[in-house]
Amino acid sequence: MNQVIETIKNHRSIRSYTNEPVSENHLETIVEAAQAAPSWINGQQVSIVAVKDDQTKKKLTELVGNQKYVDETPVFFIFCADFYRASLAAEKEGTSFAIEEEIDSLLVGATDVGLAMGNAIAAAESLGLGCVPIGGVRRHSLEVIKLLNLPKYVIPISGLCIGYAAEDPGQKPRFPKEAVYHEETYNPDLKGILDTYDQQMEQYMKERTNGQMSSNWSTRVASFYSKPYYDNIAEMLKQQGFICKNIK
Repeated sequence: MNQVIETIKNHRSIRSYTNEPVSENHLETIVEAAQAAPSWINGQQVSIVAVKDDQTKKKLTELVGNQKYVDETPVFFIFCADFYRASLAAEKEGTSFAIEEEIDSLLVGATDVGLAMGNAIAAAESLGLGCVPIGGVRRHSLEVIKLLNLPKYVIPISGLCIGYAAEDPGQKPRFPKEAVYHEETYNPDLKGILDTYDQQMEQYMKERTNGQMSSNWSTRVASFYSKPYYDNIAEMLKQQGFICKNIK
């Protein structure tokens, strides 16, 4: 197994950090890795806002749902889907900018962010750093937009804590390959696999919390998706210029 694959397969979410700062050279390398990710039509629909200021991190900690590791991490990256540059290109070329009405643009932006963030995480971990993505930047996205001065056509998708791990939480069990890899057509017969995986997750949680928790994957995910998790997304998208007229 080569070193790149070993680094990727060894990923675990780090939520506790030391006080050691992350060097500018490391941050530059991580950003370069993120920029090297592929993007739709080479549109490069991603921007990263790095936050190191203590007061700004404290405010972001509140906005993401009081996740204290945002305050504790040396640097917090906010990955944004960015069509502002594309709007400038349309203005420069004197063409219409129909992307604001097309829901596919949201899929493009989110996909590009995912690809860039994946590269950033792999790069950071290869440098001995730990990371955890923070989807909570969408919890109060309008306030995050104001705090970061994001222009029209830029939407925050996910944050990323980056720092040196204070502890190793271990790696969560993943689904077996049969649950995620399908040959030729999708195999929907997953109930048995899911039951087995839930048992694994229950055991993992018991060991990780010294018996204080024993929740499984189904319980957690079903709870998350039992109702809309963030209720201001439509308002945020409208403010940022994505009116998506083709949504019925």
